[in-house]
Amino acid sequence: MHPTPPLSDRPPTDSTTAHIGRREALGVLGAASAAVALGCADSSTMPTPGRTSVNVTCLIRYEIDPYQRDAFKEYAQNWGPIIPRCGGHLIGYFLPHEGTNNVAWALIGFDSLASYEAYRTRLRADPEGRANFTMAQAKRLILREDRSFVEGVEGAPPRATLP
Repeated sequence: MHPTPPLSDRPPTDSTTAHIGRREALGVLGAASAAVALGCADSSTMPTPGRTSVNVTCLIRYEIDPYQRDAFKEYAQNWGPIIPRCGGHLIGYFLPHEGTNNVAWALIGFDSLASYEAYRTRLRADPEGRANFTMAQAKRLILREDRSFVEGVEGAPPRATLP
């Protein structure tokens, strides 16, 4: 699974009440735009022969304890080598900078939902991944997590690619 506890270990959420405000929506768009801009500037994410295009991006919105910002930063940095090893394309983690101080974001690309499911299986079996989940749970730094799957728009700026 993606860097979060398995669904069975997380409290249930009511998706019908999970609305985000205009400011948060702009934050998502800003984070996604930044990720695309960074990806376009990085030649390692440009399409090349033998690489698979990112067709699905998992967008994760974290509600974090603002007093544990440094712990969340460590949590996010820990995923750096784990996510690619397990099959995801880590586009980036984003911490609050100004404004709302308790919302963070992550963007992880996949070539398909099937590759996301295979990634979840590998992530659950990864010792470093399990250790990172355990650390986050022990510190209670993530208060809530929402996950959406989005796709790029043809004709918009270039999309990232998977190795």
